[in-house]
Amino acid sequence: MVDAAPFGGIGTFPGAPSMATRNSPKPPAASPWKPAGARAQQREAKRNAVLQTAARLFNERGFHATSLDDIAEQLHVSKPTLYYYVKSKDDILLECVRTALGMMQEGIDEVRRAGGSAIDQLMACMRIYSRIVTMDFGMCVIRIGEDPLPAPLRKELRRLKAGIDGEFRRLIADGIAEGSLAPCDPKMAAFVLAGALSWIGRWYNPEGRLNPDEIADQSIALLMSGVQQRHPMSKSNSKKAAVRKSK
Repeated sequence: MVDAAPFGGIGTFPGAPSMATRNSPKPPAASPWKPAGARAQQREAKRNAVLQTAARLFNERGFHATSLDDIAEQLHVSKPTLYYYVKSKDDILLECVRTALGMMQEGIDEVRRAGGSAIDQLMACMRIYSRIVTMDFGMCVIRIGEDPLPAPLRKELRRLKAGIDGEFRRLIADGIAEGSLAPCDPKMAAFVLAGALSWIGRWYNPEGRLNPDEIADQSIALLMSGVQQRHPMSKSNSKKAAVRKSK
C-alpha cells in the first residue's frame, strides 16, 4: 500500500501556487502613456502657453523684433519643439488675434442672449471690449493687428472685426429707436466708441494706478456722458425761460 503524498497531494509542494493561480491572467502592465483625452488636453495647454508667451513678446518687442527662438527661450524648449504646436510665426499671430476676436464675439453673443434694453446691452459690450484689450491677446489685436500677415489671412481677420463692428452699429441703432441714445450716425458712432476703447490696449499698463475694471467704468462713463459739465439751470434763468415761453 502506497502512503499518501506527504505534501498535500501529487505534484504539490509547500508554498507552490495552485493550478488555478498559475493559470489566472496577470494584470496588464501600467502604460507610461496617458489616455488619448489627457494627451489632447496636455497638448492644448502647451499650445496655449506658446500663444500666450508669443502674444506677450509681440506686445513688448513688436512682431518683427520677436523671433521663434525668443519664444522658445521663454518657454525653455527648443525651436523645433514649437513646430509641434504651431506652423510659423505668422500662424502664431493669426491665432493670437483670432482668439481675442473670438472672445469678443462670444461675449457679445452672451449679452444678446441675456437681453435687456439696447443701451444696457451696448454698455455691457463696451465693458467686454475694454476688458479684452487689456489682456495679452487683446493687446495683440491693437498693437500688432493683422497688417504683418499675408493678404488671405488679413481678409479672414477683417471679416471677424467687421462682425463685431456690425454688432455695435446694430445696438446703437436700436438705442436710437428706443430713445435711450441721441440721434446719430450708427456707423460713425460705432467707429468712435470702438476706436476709443481700442486705444486702451495701447496705453494700458498692468502696473498702473487703475485696474481693468476701473478703466472700463471710467471709459464707458466718459464715452456715454461726455466731459462737458452740465450746470443745473439757475432760478433766474428758469424765470427768464418761463417768461419767453409765455410770450
